[in-house]
Amino acid sequence: MTKLSVNVNKIATLRNARGGNVPDLLKVSKDLESFGAQGITIHPRPDERHIRYQDARDLKNTVNTEFNIEGNPVPKFIELVLEVKPEQVTLVPDAVDAITSNAGWDTIKHKEFLTDVIKTFKEAGIRTSIFVDPNPKMIEGAKAVGTDRIELYTESYATDYEKNKEEAIRPFIEAAKRANELEIGINAGHDLSLDNIEYFAKNIPNLLEVSIGHALISEALYLGLDNVVNMYLHRLK
Repeated sequence: MTKLSVNVNKIATLRNARGGNVPDLLKVSKDLESFGAQGITIHPRPDERHIRYQDARDLKNTVNTEFNIEGNPVPKFIELVLEVKPEQVTLVPDAVDAITSNAGWDTIKHKEFLTDVIKTFKEAGIRTSIFVDPNPKMIEGAKAVGTDRIELYTESYATDYEKNKEEAIRPFIEAAKRANELEIGINAGHDLSLDNIEYFAKNIPNLLEVSIGHALISEALYLGLDNVVNMYLHRLK
């Protein structure tokens, strides 16, 4: 079964809007695990506009499932990850001013940089994943830099799902097949939702994990976190 890791950035966004500690990020993360989530994901950015670096430190002592920290491996981020030592680090090439992630790595162009960063994390015992577009060449590049996993950037699938789901998922199936051939683990995330997650999970061979935040928290406004987590788990079976 594909694991569900819940991205709690939106909880931090809501907390930060008023100051104080409501909602309590640590309590929500514990609750998500008790509802069945198999991991907690955070994506701290340099301006700390949602997840703060201290949140990462605090969550390390709170999360009992898998802790995944995403981000652009600038020096401050690398230092944080090496300090916290989560189970997984996901490298994302987002610009400092990006509202959200909007592209995968060019693993060929950035081969030397990624190789060095991944070596650093793996020497610390941290599993590595690289955010990539569904392009077999980029996956081959990911293999060359030594990553343990890739995370398929699924925005194009989510955008085109209602138009033609068979065409929308085709490049992801091909990318997954190449990853399987190269023996790289497969994660996925970005704009996956209750509407499109089941079809994706059923058609991507050996999908290990999905990371879902914005859609899950938005759906929970109507349905509640407990219900939504279990609805995702049901679709991922």
